[in-house]
Amino acid sequence: MVQNGRGGGPGRFGAWLEQRGLALDVVHAYAGAPLPRRLDHAAVLPLGGGPMPDDDVAMPWLAAVRELVAEALERDVPVFGVCQGGQLLAHVAGGRVTPSHGEPELGSTPLTLRAEAAADPLFAGLPRQVTAVQRHVDAITELPPGAAWLAESERCPHQAFRHGARAWGVQFHPEAGADRVRAWSDESVRARGFDPARVRAEADRDEQESAQVWQRVAHRFARAVRAEG
Repeated sequence: MVQNGRGGGPGRFGAWLEQRGLALDVVHAYAGAPLPRRLDHAAVLPLGGGPMPDDDVAMPWLAAVRELVAEALERDVPVFGVCQGGQLLAHVAGGRVTPSHGEPELGSTPLTLRAEAAADPLFAGLPRQVTAVQRHVDAITELPPGAAWLAESERCPHQAFRHGARAWGVQFHPEAGADRVRAWSDESVRARGFDPARVRAEADRDEQESAQVWQRVAHRFARAVRAEG
């Protein structure tokens, strides 16, 4: 896992992967930890971050992350990109990410699974309507060629996709629960045009059902990683 910000760690998604026998190697890139020059792990999970996925000025290590993801795609090594990480996967695979596109999403947000999700190894059989925590203003505006479009929301169509057989990108934060939302400052929430009390209440309301869904996805990704290994 590549952690791009102090507050954006593996969270519950990492714990769910460990439940299925995976050992996590979290590279704290934001703190200067070096990334491997070559991919020597069984999977790559780039996590969220504020800048665009090709903003090498704000995050100088992103070039190395893109190289690792490109190598993973070439070797068919499993990838799961979260928020900026999902955007980075789309960018590397030939899609398009647009800064400050559309309306921002913040807090627990309704998602709709698309028909292609029914045949996806991670998303098959999930409820058609689910919720997930969001915190973004940039968006994937064009999926990579041939990608399977798995989920959408009212404000941001490209919420989840699969590229190839074992590379997934999501715009939302399956690793983040209501505790993460409660840690956001009122000022930062209001700056995006949202009411802090409502954002926290909605996250608390959706917590149990959301956790069940994304735990299932994490366990399935762990199975894909073990199959690869």
